[in-house]
Amino acid sequence: MSSEFDTVKSPRKWRFTWEAQSHIPTLRLLLFDSHTNPSLQCQNLKVHLNLPQSVVCATWLQDLEVSIRVPIPPVLVDSESPLSFRAFEDHIEVKLFLLLPVDHPIVLNFDNVLNSSEERGNKYSKASKPLLMDSDQNSLSRTGGVHFYCRNCSFRLSESPLRNFVEMPSVNWREVADNWFGSCCCSFGGISEKLVTRYTNSYRCAKGVCLLTLTTITLSKDDIIGHVFPDYDGTRQFKDESDFADGNWLTEAKQELQCNLTSMKKVKPKQSNDKTLAANMEGDATEKEREEVDSPNMTPIPDCCHHGESNVLNHLDRDCMHHTCSTYKLDPKPINTIDLSDDQRSFLNGFLGNIFMARLSNLSADFEWVEFFCPKCSTLIGAYPCSNRCGPTDGGVRLFKCYVSTCSSVESGNLLREYTLERMFANQLLESANDESSFRTVVKELKTKSPMLHIVLINSYSWSCSGYCLGMEDTAESVSKIDLSPVIKVLFSDCSKSAESHLRKLEEWVTKDIADEVFMLAHQIEELVEILASGNDTLPSSCSSLDGLTLTSILR
Repeated sequence: MSSEFDTVKSPRKWRFTWEAQSHIPTLRLLLFDSHTNPSLQCQNLKVHLNLPQSVVCATWLQDLEVSIRVPIPPVLVDSESPLSFRAFEDHIEVKLFLLLPVDHPIVLNFDNVLNSSEERGNKYSKASKPLLMDSDQNSLSRTGGVHFYCRNCSFRLSESPLRNFVEMPSVNWREVADNWFGSCCCSFGGISEKLVTRYTNSYRCAKGVCLLTLTTITLSKDDIIGHVFPDYDGTRQFKDESDFADGNWLTEAKQELQCNLTSMKKVKPKQSNDKTLAANMEGDATEKEREEVDSPNMTPIPDCCHHGESNVLNHLDRDCMHHTCSTYKLDPKPINTIDLSDDQRSFLNGFLGNIFMARLSNLSADFEWVEFFCPKCSTLIGAYPCSNRCGPTDGGVRLFKCYVSTCSSVESGNLLREYTLERMFANQLLESANDESSFRTVVKELKTKSPMLHIVLINSYSWSCSGYCLGMEDTAESVSKIDLSPVIKVLFSDCSKSAESHLRKLEEWVTKDIADEVFMLAHQIEELVEILASGNDTLPSSCSSLDGLTLTSILR
């Protein structure tokens, strides 16, 4: 597990793992090696605390006397409560009683409380808190301009510093917008549709613009150096707006040729044979507005909604002017629902959303996701949507935050240093469990749609750290400082080695909504399997499996 720290290895290679649960004032220690049966071989076992040195000492007789020491993480131990210990077939279990749970704010901020941050250093300070996934728009914008690098080889990926950062909406943003406007006191649904269209046109993969999500950073292919994309002829096919327009309302309003969107005055019912949809919007706006005012079909917007409407439209104007106007000055046509290109429609329907852990509803048969590798070291760093084996469908490449850096050095100054594959996966797994009320997940390969991983979430709020024990001959200075890291406990199985009967059972669970279904890239799944397997190495064999599944921990 990645929380394991480097210390002097005992000649016997005894390992330790500390475990705790949130809100429970108990700390459990597991001591084990690969060839000792403590219940038979550890005679006269004794375990005691050495609080001045912050270690647990264990001694026993096994031909000769064996002594090991284990550093204690920063917790408030109840010294008046005796510790308990017990020898099992493959490990020794020790329990300490605490004054406060390990996730108490006082315990989590020991460095600040004891004013010892300089002494302890910050090597584990970030790992001791859960990853707070964010778009990172504020931190990136404050830099005044940032390059992106491959985290593996420090190869610079961006042609010039990026200064324009835009936070992407969630994949459900259109539904939220429709619901919000639809439940308004006057229910002017046309404004919802107009804002959806306007909003969609604002999120374009333009040169110099960086689009941000919780897991990815999207750069225009024109901003990326070192990679030649297949030619794309730029042909766009347009479909009737009924493919994605909801309801029977369509807003027609006076529009300006620039990004400034004027306040909408009237809402007009959509007629099935309304020829005004194909009218030339560049005509005499004054005459058209006069005709619309006199029309008996026009419904005025109540005064109670003007203020909220104006605020929303003004906010949309600011966002649009922030990064769209300068890029699309050559397109003087007013924005209309029939003017959306295929990639914008895919964005509307959520097909260009979270590719880190995609759902079936976010996938489209119209394009495939192509893995994007570092031009220098050929490691996976992102992906982009592609159709007909051309370049990015929408002109953008999604770079995964766990694979890129904002500086050429290894760690210093990297604004994305807290992002790792396992922590991002753990966060998305928890989000999926909360949203879908499902604690069983089937991870499928994005291209083949074949099940690759079966994961069962069993504990969302655990804390753990592991390492190698020290011998009694080691000095006090050699006792490393350790921190408990927040983890989730899961059971998993590698489905690539499963029988057909088991795969059919998983598919049945997905069909019956017993298991959640997500899709990931093949390289990420392979890396994830290695992470899950390494986490299992921190447990003795008797604690490493349940019901045929392997038990492991993932940093969150």
